[in-house]
Amino acid sequence: MSTSPALRRSSSPHVARRRRWQGPPGLLPALALASALRLAGVAAVAVIDHALGRSTTTSLAHSWDSVWYLHIAEHGYGTRFRVVGGAVQTDWAFFPLYPELIRALRDVVPVSPGQAGLLIAWGAAALAACGVYVVGHHLHGRAVATALVLLWASLPHSVVLGLAYTEPLFTACAAWSLYAVLKGRWLTAGALAALAGLTRPSGIAVAVAVVVAAACEVVRRRGRVPGRLWIGAGVAPLGWVGYVLWVGRRTGDLFHGYFRVQSAWNSRLDFGAGSLRFVKALLLHGGRVAFPVAVLVVAVSVLLFCLLCLERPPPALVVFAGVLLLLVLAVSGPFSSKPRFLVPAFPLLIPPARAIVRAWCSSPARAVLVGGTLAAMSLAYGAYLAVLGHEPL
Repeated sequence: MSTSPALRRSSSPHVARRRRWQGPPGLLPALALASALRLAGVAAVAVIDHALGRSTTTSLAHSWDSVWYLHIAEHGYGTRFRVVGGAVQTDWAFFPLYPELIRALRDVVPVSPGQAGLLIAWGAAALAACGVYVVGHHLHGRAVATALVLLWASLPHSVVLGLAYTEPLFTACAAWSLYAVLKGRWLTAGALAALAGLTRPSGIAVAVAVVVAAACEVVRRRGRVPGRLWIGAGVAPLGWVGYVLWVGRRTGDLFHGYFRVQSAWNSRLDFGAGSLRFVKALLLHGGRVAFPVAVLVVAVSVLLFCLLCLERPPPALVVFAGVLLLLVLAVSGPFSSKPRFLVPAFPLLIPPARAIVRAWCSSPARAVLVGGTLAAMSLAYGAYLAVLGHEPL
């Protein structure tokens, strides 16, 4: 029996490859909407800077942690200074992938370090939005995936997706690593988890998610798993572990040196004691607007994690979001920065994304109103944080 020409064309390996690169339906419209939202955020920052006579480049590329990453990109590691109280802070607290990419881009394109940092952050944000979409589409289809991406781009602290920060790069590595886990591509998942571990201290969350997902697969299949699963799970933590040991070697204390470096930055495991003291002081004495918003974001994130667990999604998503949330709750540091650390925890947004789709089915006007309100609040608050806020972002 002969095969029709149409069927032969559709089964051609070249056609199959082309379809794989096209991505799931709705990816480009969702990416366009998310990009438009974040570009509007950059425009809002520029408008306020112009009104105040300030440099937009400073707000976008030279604020808080951005300064450290750009300095590392230009001069390498080794900068240290003594703060009030006698602690010595060093740039070893900042992971190397982002500054290395800035240095590499500067070697091939005639741009300043700040411009290179922004180009990498903006490109990574687009890749991250695609990763968030494909995970959502794999689990719940086009409508939920679109809502998930738009919610992620509308988070109160999503302004960092347009700044020279590591959150866009980390989210891109994490989202695509989790998608590779869902598709059973263990080598890709492990390699991307290793890159995430070279991007941020919280990169260990991706490695743990990959390892736990691999362990669940081993149990489910009673040990009859391909060798690439073991390799992927073994590679996943190498980025984070490698950098931690490198810092330990530089400090002369292989296993504890990195954690002492972080302790000098007031980032240490205190099981939430510092967070509780902060909340108590806020209730008693009040504070700037960023403080109650930060508490609200963290509290809502805990609620969303509970809702996510009730939906029983794949273990990798639960573990990734859970470890990020645990690090936010159990590690000390500036509380105003904690919502930023949760920007990559996009699985937490799956329950509200599904709720928005259900609301759209019953009342499209109400869903648009809710989404538009969230977007407007995100733009206004993000511009405040980037330009007017005095708290660490």
